Amino acid sequence: MFFYVTSAQKKITYAEHIQPILRSHCISCHRPNDVAPFSLLSYEDVAPRAGFIEHVTSTKYMPPWRADSSFSHFKNENLLSEQDILMIKQWVADGRTKGKMKKRASKENAASPEISAASSESVTYKRFSMQKPFNIKGDGKEQFRFFHIPFNNPDSQFISSIRFIPGNKKLVHHSRVMTDTTLAISGIDGMSADDTASYAFQSKPLSDPFLFGWVPGNNRIKFPANTTKLLYPHTDLLLNIHYAPSPVNDTDSSLVEIGFTKERPEREIQTLTLTEDYISNKPFLIKANQISKFYLRYDPLQEDISLISIMPHMHLLGKSFRAFAVTPDGELIKLIHIPRWDFNWQMSYTFKQFVKLPKGTIIYAEGEYDNTINNPRNPNHPVKNVGLGWGTKDEMMNLVIYFVPYRVGDENIEL
Repeated sequence: MFFYVTSAQKKITYAEHIQPILRSHCISCHRPNDVAPFSLLSYEDVAPRAGFIEHVTSTKYMPPWRADSSFSHFKNENLLSEQDILMIKQWVADGRTKGKMKKRASKENAASPEISAASSESVTYKRFSMQKPFNIKGDGKEQFRFFHIPFNNPDSQFISSIRFIPGNKKLVHHSRVMTDTTLAISGIDGMSADDTASYAFQSKPLSDPFLFGWVPGNNRIKFPANTTKLLYPHTDLLLNIHYAPSPVNDTDSSLVEIGFTKERPEREIQTLTLTEDYISNKPFLIKANQISKFYLRYDPLQEDISLISIMPHMHLLGKSFRAFAVTPDGELIKLIHIPRWDFNWQMSYTFKQFVKLPKGTIIYAEGEYDNTINNPRNPNHPVKNVGLGWGTKDEMMNLVIYFVPYRVGDENIEL
């Protein structure tokens, strides 16, 4: 039986019912020059794909939200209600009626926020491009390359949002944005991570080894009011980009878009990165034909902190991921659970409020890996042992957390 959101005499239309759903849940990715393969900004974009949209929403494949909402909730939670899903189904069954479009809505849809580097009274958006296009060899091999973007700001700059925009959406697999204040790493530009000449540059200390990490799904992070990621004076940007194998020569000109606040926010955001070094049941080796589970344990916190966001990371063998914290009083604080890991959709999950972790709290994470033939994403045929590495066919287990030192009342502040 189909569901009518209005009376049975009134048809569901794109203009009145479907467009608001898409605007709230879909067009942040489905707009020109963004990560999605097609735009859904207009009726003309949507109508030919209506059957496909009905299928991916009814199966809950789209919009892509991988975290378990029964475990924890997030500010950027993106789930369609059953009413929304049935409304799309009914609209398709009724013949995809357009309805009367509002001029204001049409004008809004014509704009593409992604390609606009505008300024407002409080935030200025600037884009920082690679110094020159990078030539990707069509040799069928994946690459990890470093790029240096000079900035050399004379004064501190205060970041309110950050976004990595891949220039070649087919081949840019993921990227890590870092910052350098030594001004001595410029020679690494264009170098391979495997090039021994890059090791001398890689040994130099970074001011922020994880300013931002981009993978499909982690399109932009916007920091809460009165918080900032700080760019110290005379800072340069560094990119570490992973390129997928290509059978033909190609190029890439990726860039970073940063929103700067005009006045310094009160609180500086810090990054806590749990890596494979914190695995308690080493070695980190996923044996062939086995489903394996590994455990991260981060030693007791030395101060009270307030969590802003959390980002798990695994590769193709990933099956599930769970993270939680245990306070000195024995309280269990649920952080995130991804029951069905999706390598192709990873993101930063922003908490609804600051999450307080008191001094002495221990952070735990559990990662499960499926290295059997039953895993359709297993890249190895026949299956083989897989260990730590940056390559797609290697594996990783990371948990990246943005936080600020705790202030009384943080847990009541909406992010």
